Amino acid sequence: MTECNRKPIAFSSLERRKVIADFAGGTIASDAGGLLLREVDRQLGLTQALADVIPDPREPALIRHEQRTMLAQRVLGIALGYEDLNDHQTLRHDLLLQTLTEKTPDPEAPLASPPTLCRLENRISRRALTRMATVLVETFIASFATPPAELILDFDATDDRVHGRQEGRGFHGYYDHYCFLPLYVFCGEKLLVAYLRPSRIDAAKHSRAMLKLLVRRLRQAWPKVRLIFRADSGFCRWKLLRWCDRNAVGYCVGLARNTVLEAMAGPFMAAAAEAFAATGEKQRRFHELTYAAETWDRRRRVILKAEHLTQGPNARFVVTNLDQLPATQVYDELYVQRGDAENRIKEQQLGLFADRTSCHKFLANQFRLLLASAAYVLVEHLRRVGLKGTELAQAQVSTIRTRLLKIGARVVVSVRRIYLSLASGYPLRGLFRQVAVRLAAALMAGVPPGTAATPRPS
Repeated sequence: MTECNRKPIAFSSLERRKVIADFAGGTIASDAGGLLLREVDRQLGLTQALADVIPDPREPALIRHEQRTMLAQRVLGIALGYEDLNDHQTLRHDLLLQTLTEKTPDPEAPLASPPTLCRLENRISRRALTRMATVLVETFIASFATPPAELILDFDATDDRVHGRQEGRGFHGYYDHYCFLPLYVFCGEKLLVAYLRPSRIDAAKHSRAMLKLLVRRLRQAWPKVRLIFRADSGFCRWKLLRWCDRNAVGYCVGLARNTVLEAMAGPFMAAAAEAFAATGEKQRRFHELTYAAETWDRRRRVILKAEHLTQGPNARFVVTNLDQLPATQVYDELYVQRGDAENRIKEQQLGLFADRTSCHKFLANQFRLLLASAAYVLVEHLRRVGLKGTELAQAQVSTIRTRLLKIGARVVVSVRRIYLSLASGYPLRGLFRQVAVRLAAALMAGVPPGTAATPRPS
């Protein structure tokens, strides 16, 4: 420890008492809530499953930091709010973080340093990334105690802004900056896919191939499950729709307006405008059209929302093959809910630093995206299982971190136990205890740690 860290810091006095601080408090942790994430990881076996699919070319006799430990160090670090590799220059000495990664805490044997973690990032192969992506899907499947009757797969793309000359970067006209264009797939709040792509592509690029892989695996797990593909107009591609039609996959996809659609909607929009002029109240009506663009293979059912507001006309179009559902239900109960996937992406990028793709190598940045995705899976499980029915049941990642994970504690390590004395003034002690009990019960009732998310060999 340097002399500047030993020197006390003086603050304003309180009456006649001096207020002084230093950094000599000993083994005090600020992330004691990370113990909950450790229980989640033990139940899911997530970091172990990720480690199992990444080849380790190092000489076994010379290994100081196990691959699983390094992965847990990064994934749990991200979940706890530490986005940068440089953070681990100090965090590696934290006895609590060592405990969370299943390493026996030892001040003389720290976790991996930033250069060591960086070498891990840069040796990941494309094949290893594919197998890591498979782990996310297998974890999703393992999250169901019974076969689901229906699954809605939300596909969405977003911009991941870059500030250097990383491989694969490009200027995107819509977003007006240099970025990547990752593809996400969610089912409700559960994450299945986080796939980094260059930005100089169609937003729907690779989405048909991704959907094929997901449908095949999900039907292998649950042969009777009904699957619905849902996305905005950026994914409305006739070959994708045709594949869904041929493979009994439902779809509910936004359709960008054009002159033909506007002409077809004209009479309905005029009627809505007349009703608005007569009543002064918002008009919102649904109609069905049959439409095919010049490039499409056939005509398809299109739902028109003919709406007239104070601000003016507002027409929206959705193409679907869910013929058994009425237009209102397709739009209001199905398509509109697509927006929740955007909230999940914001959690990924704002709360779990999925846009921290500052490596030069493209594959290394995909690896970072998958680490952030693994952190999301842990927090989502904590929210869905541990926080169900509580005041934080719908909380965002950042709120869960601030209120439940950021807890001060003194760490005492002896031969027989690791004891954490949590802050006495912590206001959510009852909730913390409740969540810990729930997770322990789920772990006892589940499969052995390390097996739940392990993918089948490819």
